[in-house]
Amino acid sequence: MDIKSILTDLGIAEKNNGVMIGGRSFGSGAHIGSYSPTDGKLIGSVTTATKEDYEEVVSAASSAFVEWRKWSAPERGEVVRQFGEALRAKKDSLGALVSYEMGKSYQEGLGEVQEMIDICDFAVGQSRMLYGLTMHSERRNHRMYEQYHPLGIVGIISAFNFPVAVWCWNTALAWISGDTCVWKPSEKAPLCSLACQNIWAEVARENGVPEGLSCVVNGDYTVGEMISKDRRVPLVSATGSTRMGKIVAQEVAARLGRSLLELGGNNAIIITPDSDLKVVVPATVFGAVGTCGQRCTSTRRLIIHSSVYDKVKDSLAQAYKQIRIGDPLDENNHVGPLIDVDAVKQYEGAIQAVKEQGGNLVVEGGVLDGVGYESGCYVKPAIAEASNDMAIVQHETFAPILYLMKYDTIEEAISMQNGVAQGLSSAIMTNNLREAELFLSAAGSDCGIANVNIGTSGAEIGGAFGGEKDTGGGRESGSDAWKVYMRRQTNTINYGKDLPLAQGIKFDL
Repeated sequence: MDIKSILTDLGIAEKNNGVMIGGRSFGSGAHIGSYSPTDGKLIGSVTTATKEDYEEVVSAASSAFVEWRKWSAPERGEVVRQFGEALRAKKDSLGALVSYEMGKSYQEGLGEVQEMIDICDFAVGQSRMLYGLTMHSERRNHRMYEQYHPLGIVGIISAFNFPVAVWCWNTALAWISGDTCVWKPSEKAPLCSLACQNIWAEVARENGVPEGLSCVVNGDYTVGEMISKDRRVPLVSATGSTRMGKIVAQEVAARLGRSLLELGGNNAIIITPDSDLKVVVPATVFGAVGTCGQRCTSTRRLIIHSSVYDKVKDSLAQAYKQIRIGDPLDENNHVGPLIDVDAVKQYEGAIQAVKEQGGNLVVEGGVLDGVGYESGCYVKPAIAEASNDMAIVQHETFAPILYLMKYDTIEEAISMQNGVAQGLSSAIMTNNLREAELFLSAAGSDCGIANVNIGTSGAEIGGAFGGEKDTGGGRESGSDAWKVYMRRQTNTINYGKDLPLAQGIKFDL
């Protein structure tokens, strides 16, 4: 696959301005380089945003909001529809850039762009369904109803593991809601943000939308701080670690702003005696090693009934022997690299912690070297027998390490599943209706996502995505997540000739 032609197709040069207002690019801060974890090569560099650059961006986004909120929601939806079509035209190139810059397989890169297309389709329909409620007033000759209005600027802080999809989850809904967006992408995948903005800019020009409707501000954590502290940004949507999310939440709450947080996950699958191994094995393997274990929904724990424990363990060990690790742009490979050498160090530290804390490695891990692995970012997926209360099991390691543990009763399994700080995704493998329904009940999984006979990763955009506890409590994507990007207003209209007060209060003059 010709990387140079892909970059050219997406408007990416060797050196790029990393701040964009619509199609206009600038940036006076230092350059940061983007190195591919695939081969360790420099793909390109971007300038970062200074405080002055950031002020120019927010000023443009504020001015754009004043105009954009006046467009009808279906008109806004039509622009988003065209953006979805533009993404379809660039799907192969953008998917390849996601794969090369971030390290996930090409198929997963294409899947991420497809998520963008899907949320655009969803948002187009939603643009004609921004419904409020009507209700009966207790006073005669009065009418009451609720309506939703645009919120303002939405600040988006995204992570490296989904360098394009999460941005689009937010922007597509924010745009049809009448908001403008300021995006701070991960400094580990900055070129993906410029590619998305270039695709958007062409659609924006053709439709005459306000220039500041979509803005990008590349940089390090200081850019995130500026967004979090800015009272002109009523909503900050942040995706990343729990540690980062807590910082953002505190800063935004201090100014009584809103935050939408999508943070860590420590996701488990419960394997019951009534499970089907033909479903269990592929779901577990993809969940554990997909994106090299760097999804917030990655499967990290497998809670297996003691009666089938050895069978499941042996089946997984055999399946892991078939995993092909290498260049993610080669569609014959299942697993690409970790994002960088720092992630590799964390992976190695976790493997060592497993040994020190009494775990037993069923499938040995390790760092790969030699031809094809020159970047130093390739590792072998590992499987370890462990207990749920081990410190390393309680910790989310962004790497392909799967922990196995036994249970005897379904109640015990659910307690183990819930017995971590995070609450994003969960699953149970069973053909037993009672076990499935218990898992989905109020006494079951405490996660934002609970699945039956599918794995923990691979959410569809139709449902609201997010989790509880240390995952942050936010909801993005489908269902009624659009309401996060709008403000609700209650209206009461008196069409009579008198002024009766609520609750029967009398106030005679």
